[in-house]
Amino acid sequence: MLLEPNPANPCFGCGGANPRGMRLVFEQDDENKRIRGHFRIPAEYQGSGGFVHGGIIALVLDEAMGKVNRFRQAHAVTADLQVEYLRPVRVEQDLVVEAFEVKKDGRNLHHECEIRNTAGQVLARGQGRFVEVDPARFKP
Repeated sequence: MLLEPNPANPCFGCGGANPRGMRLVFEQDDENKRIRGHFRIPAEYQGSGGFVHGGIIALVLDEAMGKVNRFRQAHAVTADLQVEYLRPVRVEQDLVVEAFEVKKDGRNLHHECEIRNTAGQVLARGQGRFVEVDPARFKP
């Protein structure tokens, strides 16, 4: 299933209503319980020297891991995010991001994610802890 930006969602990473947002698109693999994305990060998101800003790398990892919560129909927020920057990520480079659940511990959902180049080299890795919340308590 393709997870395209919702035109009413103002999220910077995956929403369609933010004119400055990234509008990231992911695929939901229900059989393997994986979230994948295939994209290039444009030069407007670089730090310096043609490399993607580290904060943007963290955002991509967080967005992909956040989508993993869909497999449990869980409303969850990021409680902890750890990022390993293993190799430089160039702007306009074809990338693959893949996220999956590692374990569930009460309301805590633990996920992992990798960003790879098309040769399969891992460029960045993330681990996240997401906490399930009651969506009724957080309505605007």
